[in-house]
Amino acid sequence: MPKLKTRRAASKRYKITGTGKFLRRHAYKGHLLMKKSKKQKRKLSQFILVSKGERKAIKLMLPY
Repeated sequence: MPKLKTRRAASKRYKITGTGKFLRRHAYKGHLLMKKSKKQKRKLSQFILVSKGERKAIKLMLPY
């Protein structure tokens, strides 16, 4: 049986925690940053956990 391939785009976007959950970055941090407050930009810089409903799909994309 052949090895499973990792989706390269998913591997660049998500990190796996020690307990098997996934971390992702926030959206809206790419451009138009002058009009956003420092507080908003600071909050958008933090990693957050992926929601429960998305975990199954990401797990299929990242088999290893």
